[in-house]
Amino acid sequence: MDVTSILLLVGLGFLVGTFGTLIGAGGGFILVPVLLFLYPSLPPEVVTSISLAVVFLNAASGSVAYARLKRIDYKSAIIFALATLPGSIIGALVTGHLPRHIFNIILGILLIAIGIYLLFRPEHGTLSHDNNGEGHLVTRSITDIYAKKYVYSFNQLIGIVLSFFVGFISSLLGIGGGIIHVPALAALLNFPVHIATATSHFILAVMALTGTIVHMIEGTFWKEWTKAVFIGVGVIGGAQLGARLSEKIKPKGIIRALAVALLLVGIRLLF
Repeated sequence: MDVTSILLLVGLGFLVGTFGTLIGAGGGFILVPVLLFLYPSLPPEVVTSISLAVVFLNAASGSVAYARLKRIDYKSAIIFALATLPGSIIGALVTGHLPRHIFNIILGILLIAIGIYLLFRPEHGTLSHDNNGEGHLVTRSITDIYAKKYVYSFNQLIGIVLSFFVGFISSLLGIGGGIIHVPALAALLNFPVHIATATSHFILAVMALTGTIVHMIEGTFWKEWTKAVFIGVGVIGGAQLGARLSEKIKPKGIIRALAVALLLVGIRLLF
């Protein structure tokens, strides 16, 4: 690999890390389509393995930054992260059986659907009240480094079921899962957007690591592991910047930026 290619991968990683951490999505939804365009000969399972490894590095770095801001709901994150593990393992095992064109179609449709939902989504917490059964309702109170207090209640059972689904989809497509988790935590489970973004990043770190380990055991990761390393170098730095920028951008701006990005990438994949 020449110096130009290495610098390109590091730069790509920095951009993915910055934007991915800013919106709590890990950046896999950007990285996978880019890798598909740059390396059309790579099979889906290899692309997915590279992306999941990078998402892990991004999520781990971002989680450290968000931990300093004291915005991670650790109790919920641990429960939801455990719920993603079975889905992550199944998704990683299924990826190798998907033909490239089918992989592209599934990813494109999913990104467009989520993008449309985010653009016309209900306000924060709108959907949570109809789903909060008393038996599974829990309340959290978090005060961040700026002394801002967040108090919210949500249905924990719905969060667990949702997390299993996110684990499967993220490992199957290598997109991280934050693009589903962040809006779902905000709209369905009543999480404040900044808490949802930070908590999602912590969950992503556990989920992506699990999927990466499965790909390592299967051997697909080692086919192009150097690409993951160079992209990962850029991602770690970008994640720190993204976490800081999240404080300066309003929640609506974060969601809208995510929606536009998803629509553009999804349309490009299909057409």
